[in-house]
Amino acid sequence: MRNRIKKSTAPQAQTGASRRKFLSGAAAGTAAAATMGFPAIARAQGPINFRFQSTWPTVDIFHEFALDFAKKINDMTGGDLKIEVLPAGAVVPAFGLLDAVSKGTLDGGHGVLGYNYGKQNALALFSSGPAFGMDANMVLAWHKYGGGKELLAKLYDAIGGNVVSFLTGPMPTQPFGWFKKPITKTEDLKGLKFRTNGLAIDLFTEMGAAVNALPGGEIVPALDRGLLDGAEFNNAASDRALGFPDV
Repeated sequence: MRNRIKKSTAPQAQTGASRRKFLSGAAAGTAAAATMGFPAIARAQGPINFRFQSTWPTVDIFHEFALDFAKKINDMTGGDLKIEVLPAGAVVPAFGLLDAVSKGTLDGGHGVLGYNYGKQNALALFSSGPAFGMDANMVLAWHKYGGGKELLAKLYDAIGGNVVSFLTGPMPTQPFGWFKKPITKTEDLKGLKFRTNGLAIDLFTEMGAAVNALPGGEIVPALDRGLLDGAEFNNAASDRALGFPDV
């Protein structure tokens, strides 16, 4: 998962607070040391209001993570900065979050890079995919100290993404999925209408499944209507909250 903010692209005047000035300072400060970056934010003339959106439904625990992140920032700045976090679809569809932040429609967002697989396949390496033999904590270390952050910046540049993002909440191995019929062998996947995202799209397509990449809030309704025979989303807590066991 990632928190994304639009990055500054133009010089700023020395007087007055602005969104772009804050974003530029926050990106530089937190990349070097969070303890140096956030106090500078608290001194800005405010309040500054930011509107974020997540890629998650309101009932999902990941949306709670986004709300927790915003509350911590709001509290740390003493009210000088106020981040409002909206659920998926409030402003743009979940798959449109990166473009919305990049273009300035939203000031920031919280989601997974696998949702941008259609723009740049390599972005899924920072989402639910093979982590080169690393566990979740090692991925965090590689991203910060091993060149991952710089690689991600190059991928954003390749698609014209005007954003800076911060890695949060890496996940361990996820469950295979939920199915209307038992899956006991690979042949059972042939012709199966299956929801997944990221690198798994190509994997299950090669195995014969008819893959449909949907955001989290649209999966269970699609299962209900018979548009899907099976689906995976993330973890057992999120799957239960979204209603997977009830389909």
